[in-house]
Amino acid sequence: MIKEGQIGVSTGNIFPIIKKFLYSDHEIFLREVISNAVDATQKLKTLSDVGEFKGEQGDLSVRVSVDKEARTLTVSDRGIGMTAEEVENYINQIALSSANDFLDKYKESANAIIGHFGLGFYSTFMVASKVEIITKSYKDEPAVKWSCNGDPAYTMEECDKSDRGTDIILHIDEENGEFLEKGKIESLLEKYCKFLPVPIVFGKKQEWKDGKYVDTDEDKVVNDVNPLWKQKPAGLKDEDYQAFYRKLYPMSLDEPLFWIHLNVDYPFNLTGILYFPRIKNNIELQRNKIQLYCNQVFVTDSVEGIVPEFLTLLHGVIDSPDIPLNVSRSYLQSDSNVKKISNHITKKVADKLEEIFKKERTQFEEKWDSLKIFVEYGMLTEERFYDRAAKFSLLKNMEDKYFTLEEYKRVIEGSQTDKHGTLVYLYANNKEEQYTFIDAAKGKGYDVLMMDGQLDVHWMGLLEQKLEKTRVVRVDSDTVEHLIEKEEKSTVELTDKEKENLTEAVKSLVPPIAKTEFNVDFKSLGEAGRPIQITQNEFSRRMKEMSAMQPGMAFYGEMPDMYQMVVNMDHPMMRQLKQEIGEKSKEEAAAFAAGDSKLKQVVDLALLANGMLKGEALNNFIKRSVELL
Repeated sequence: MIKEGQIGVSTGNIFPIIKKFLYSDHEIFLREVISNAVDATQKLKTLSDVGEFKGEQGDLSVRVSVDKEARTLTVSDRGIGMTAEEVENYINQIALSSANDFLDKYKESANAIIGHFGLGFYSTFMVASKVEIITKSYKDEPAVKWSCNGDPAYTMEECDKSDRGTDIILHIDEENGEFLEKGKIESLLEKYCKFLPVPIVFGKKQEWKDGKYVDTDEDKVVNDVNPLWKQKPAGLKDEDYQAFYRKLYPMSLDEPLFWIHLNVDYPFNLTGILYFPRIKNNIELQRNKIQLYCNQVFVTDSVEGIVPEFLTLLHGVIDSPDIPLNVSRSYLQSDSNVKKISNHITKKVADKLEEIFKKERTQFEEKWDSLKIFVEYGMLTEERFYDRAAKFSLLKNMEDKYFTLEEYKRVIEGSQTDKHGTLVYLYANNKEEQYTFIDAAKGKGYDVLMMDGQLDVHWMGLLEQKLEKTRVVRVDSDTVEHLIEKEEKSTVELTDKEKENLTEAVKSLVPPIAKTEFNVDFKSLGEAGRPIQITQNEFSRRMKEMSAMQPGMAFYGEMPDMYQMVVNMDHPMMRQLKQEIGEKSKEEAAAFAAGDSKLKQVVDLALLANGMLKGEALNNFIKRSVELL
């Protein structure tokens, strides 16, 4: 007997809404149908385990097949199946308090429909003009065939089916012919079903024969039913984790630095493996490599806002039944369980890093240069992570020695505390280019850090905020005598006229350099000090460096580089220059400088020490040097 009826929704609008609002995510239908098949299969296993099902389980694979000529895509399982009454309850009645409430609440949020009210099955109507269900329950009841053409009208009748389980047959519509292509289905199975806990079979394994690939008799299982993150960590070796990483990221050439195996069952369920990859130089390219699963069903790999921002740089897998099977990121971001899981993952990452630091410090130091971008990013963006990471984040000096923040403070507080009681951290970001300044600082007994990472300039600003009475300055931001003010320095006595003429003389000899400006400053640096040095103000330079990574600060990036030409008025040559031009006019001062080859030489030497003498100016310097010799 054929039964006809209307699907239990108080409006006929359900199908247009499914078609229209779910359309952008229409490929998800395959995940939903296969997930239902897996669920039915696992229920049968459970019933068998508790003795409610006493028959043979047999082959429990879920099978996916495509018939291009008939334009059908079929998903078959040998799970618990459904009786006519269950089809009535689970398929014909969409359990909503009010269909109108449903429409109002979800018409703006396509993704919130799928997986949220057990509507996964109805996602099939995004791609199919007709859907058939042929199902037979594990109970001794007749098989049922259900059919619907994408409107609330359906037919249901008894049919012949010898084996328990369910076949979902999708008659693919004209617009969605791509889902009849073997390659497309393979890619979707790879994306959504790679780690489902029940074997998913699609076609046959192939072998090379007579110059082409041909099918064998062996089923092709597309998934790994027992992925590494579901296994007990105690039984796994490093090679297992490395092999799984290659399976997740077959295009990655580098081994990961570390990994964390998550295995939590209270206060929520959470398993997974997070890897610290080796980062080259571009943060943005590395994001969204964490795959989010719910009971081994793929949910999303767009985890920003779901996990803390700094963890989006990690790779790996997170799996939790407490994460709803719902691909709406806005929904996930507001879910309280997701927030708890996010906080817990942050804690586990900090625990693991601290454990490695304490137990294997040498190994931790060897990997620090690659690891620090994660730690610094976490400290910059996550307050509670900063508090933990302050114990194991490291500073590296020019001798490649590593110190924790507390250790380094003890190293330098005796020699690098200024007259105001502020501890001054000195650093360089290029050992070759800043060698002269590094050498001068070491000559004073100071220690110099290497800070050449992508986030170091932001991280140094954070340390200045967090550490009491602390300044961080680059070694070329001032002359070595003024980097750390120990006492009142003697002032330079110059009249306004003398300052004007000396400034004119020095600046007139500086070759034009694009987007670069010089101010002239006069200091008392001792007779043995160099006559002219070039420094760059810490604040303005740091603002420019930070602007390169923050679009909102772009105006700093457009400003010219500002340098100080520091003239040492204790040097005999500069004292002589003052006497020669002190009371002349500006024009006369410039003319005098133009004819003074030694003055040109010391200006060029200062530029050369900063890597700023190039092209014609460098060529002229070399010629002049030969002449002077």
